[in-house]
Amino acid sequence: MFTHNMKLAEIVQSDYNTLNVINRFGIKLGFGEKTVSTVCAHYGINAGFFLEILNAYHDPNYFPQKHLQSFSVGEIVEYLRKTHRSYIDEEIPFIEQLMNQMLKDCNNPQEIRPILKFFGDYKTELFNHLTWEDDKIFPYTLDVEEAFTTGNKLQEVIVAMHSYSMSDFLDEHDDIESKLYDINTLFIKYVPPVSNQVVCVRMLKEFSLLQKDINNHARIEEKVLAPKVIEMEKVLIQKQ
Repeated sequence: MFTHNMKLAEIVQSDYNTLNVINRFGIKLGFGEKTVSTVCAHYGINAGFFLEILNAYHDPNYFPQKHLQSFSVGEIVEYLRKTHRSYIDEEIPFIEQLMNQMLKDCNNPQEIRPILKFFGDYKTELFNHLTWEDDKIFPYTLDVEEAFTTGNKLQEVIVAMHSYSMSDFLDEHDDIESKLYDINTLFIKYVPPVSNQVVCVRMLKEFSLLQKDINNHARIEEKVLAPKVIEMEKVLIQKQ
């Protein structure tokens, strides 16, 4: 388990997947021999929250739900928003670049186009899902926290709760990570001969990393953010 006194460089070397998390917190490479505490202090980051996210992404069996719920909704939402931006601006476009390169190197491009269409449909669904969370769900969770902590927007939030609550969010939350697994499986089984196999291997690795990342992202939404907001909703309902 990663701790405050560990050197951030050693954490990266033990698991390069942590680089995605580190990047989302705005931390730049070149931290030398500095510990997690020192780096977080330099960037004005809550070191406890940073470590919990790092450990949750590093070890699938490590998920301190109650501890993560001790952090504010604002902190959790800020991280989730940054994750959304990384999917939209970085991860998905990079996979598309690899796909386009693979298409150029394919002996019979028509054989691969159905799989590319499947991915294109998934991308549209994913981006719509992320936009819905950014525009509707996250603002609502922040309003609930504000009403809970200060009393502001109380009536507005209670009215909103009657039409849509975080329990509804859990019921409707799409299983977007399993669909990415299906696409990965299609590529592994049915991709036609491609002259540059390095591109294919790299693309499949990126698929796998994205699937794992999205799965961790969904866990934080479903196991941390939603239960935390639901408990606040229960208290607010009693105040009407």
